Amino acid sequence: MEKAHAFFDPSMGGQVSPEDLKSLEEQLEGQLGELKNILEVNNEKDTYYFYSDFSKTKLDIQITFNESNKIVGFYFVPHKFFDKTDDKTVLKIKSEGIDLNGILLQPEQNNKKKLVILVHGSGPQDRDETIGENKPFKDIAEYLLKNGISSYRYDKRTYSNPETFNDQSTVEQETINDAVNISNYFKNNENFKGYQIIVLGHSQGAYLMPKIAEKANASKYIFMAGNARPLQNLLVEQFEYLHKIDPSKVSDQDVQNIKKQVDFLNSNKFNLNTPKSELPLEQSAAYWKYLVDYKPLEAIKSIKAPMFFAQGGRDYQVTEKDFELWKNQLKNNKSTEFKFYPSLSHLFIKGSGTPSPKDYEIKGNVDEEFLKDLTQFILK
Repeated sequence: MEKAHAFFDPSMGGQVSPEDLKSLEEQLEGQLGELKNILEVNNEKDTYYFYSDFSKTKLDIQITFNESNKIVGFYFVPHKFFDKTDDKTVLKIKSEGIDLNGILLQPEQNNKKKLVILVHGSGPQDRDETIGENKPFKDIAEYLLKNGISSYRYDKRTYSNPETFNDQSTVEQETINDAVNISNYFKNNENFKGYQIIVLGHSQGAYLMPKIAEKANASKYIFMAGNARPLQNLLVEQFEYLHKIDPSKVSDQDVQNIKKQVDFLNSNKFNLNTPKSELPLEQSAAYWKYLVDYKPLEAIKSIKAPMFFAQGGRDYQVTEKDFELWKNQLKNNKSTEFKFYPSLSHLFIKGSGTPSPKDYEIKGNVDEEFLKDLTQFILK
């Protein structure tokens, strides 16, 4: 502690003794748990943020230095996100009245003239599809770049511009139209003449791919963990599963509530005047009407371009049932590939044990076997 105390500027050192530091360390370990790892270091001028992984929580240790490199400020604060984007890779694309903020990665050498547009899962998602410490879209884009493949990933409008999404909005406004407009942007851009445009959808992005394909007219389509069954029916299955593994997080009452809402949604009582409070996830009647009418297994038949379906065996959100439904529907389609990865989660990260939401809190990377298969399909 004497050594640590020596790093303080006298203005701070006079207020905090080595003994104070020792008792502070013990207090913090009781509150935060043991320090396991420093995940990243960021700075603003002389203030540094050490993003720290403690056994009970994750936060920033904020330390400010003076000109003599002595500590003049020392705090524990919530994690601050730093966007480390290189200006050369930032690309804004106009769609439906807003600028979508995204990252364009293009190889400087070995350019295969293929560009992959990454379309997110449900909910407000950033360009990397950040979930906990995991950034699956960033992993995919960087792997493709190393293999000569360009990519564009963007912040979903419900993340960057939630005010544009209202009770009249459907998945067209949430996901489909932006994916189509981005595809058209690259198809009509002279700088991408001769490029193959490929659309990759994950989860909701894959579920809606037949609708995107109706207007996007891309060269290939990639489906990562896309549900083939109605979303509302999947919700019941998810709630039942989560209740089974941890009733303290999802109670029996939660399961009964979602079943009641889904039964109502699937009945002839549901109409466009139904209040949100009676519907799953408190989404509007307009939102659900679109999805109730949507038949992905029918719509998929009109896609003539090559398709690649990938599914993880540890995925409790979208399961092998959906994978098999797609497979069965397209069994006579010779240009479609199907790959099942037993040990991968919904994020295509390897894991073990009983699948649960805790998996998403563990830092990992998108599996290399999947990335190799994905790259091979794109380069065909």
